[in-house]
Amino acid sequence: MTELVLSHFSLPRAHPIRDRVRLAAAAGFDSIGLYVGDYARLEDQGFAPHGLRDLLAEYRIELREIEVITGLGIDAHEREAIAWRMADEFGCRYIQVIGPGGDDLAAAGRAYGLFCDRASDHGLVVGLEFLPFTDIYSVDDALRIVQAADRPNGGICVDIWHHQRGACDLAAIAALPGELITGIQLSDGTLVADNPDYYTDCLTNRVAPGDGQFDVVGFIAALVSTGTTAPWSLEVCSAAGWANPEQHVRHIGEAIRRFI
Repeated sequence: MTELVLSHFSLPRAHPIRDRVRLAAAAGFDSIGLYVGDYARLEDQGFAPHGLRDLLAEYRIELREIEVITGLGIDAHEREAIAWRMADEFGCRYIQVIGPGGDDLAAAGRAYGLFCDRASDHGLVVGLEFLPFTDIYSVDDALRIVQAADRPNGGICVDIWHHQRGACDLAAIAALPGELITGIQLSDGTLVADNPDYYTDCLTNRVAPGDGQFDVVGFIAALVSTGTTAPWSLEVCSAAGWANPEQHVRHIGEAIRRFI
């Protein structure tokens, strides 16, 4: 069984950390992701790192994913400093990066490569997430930047929501070298957006795999065909689900197991 990660955004951004870890453990997740802003809040409260380390040990849950660095790491100095503290304290595996990337591919590749170098100093692999509301629209856009950077710890985050609502090209995903898929984010949804604002829709209207209309089977099959060994992260941002967090987390854990 591959590692299952409860993404930070499967629960509300400021959901209490004790409950977040407890729910992940109760639903059979191996690890969690945390947003850098939430980790900074825990530091300000005096709970991180020591209280968080004790909490994770109590429930036998690891902190594996760090969300999220914007603009390919350009001018993200404060967020980076938080991320490096997280990685050094908890041995995190992965950090996620998004655009914009700009019009100059060579410059984007240099920026991404330099960020990968800094992340490597802290033992992290990097996933560049393509987002249809940025200029890194598709997996092909992300691949061009990753290949231009050419770093051993640099890769792509493949999120089914942004695949399905964007280019929706399974052949492009299946053609990726498995080692370049460093992050996988799974959810489901309607083929036609519930909210015309893409950003709001993707952060509030996702459902568990199998509960929507996406081609989850085809998406997972395409990923498996690449030979990727990346963990499966459940990113089910759901305002409806958040009304009952315990049921929501349990349900998304059960749902993904039916597929994998």
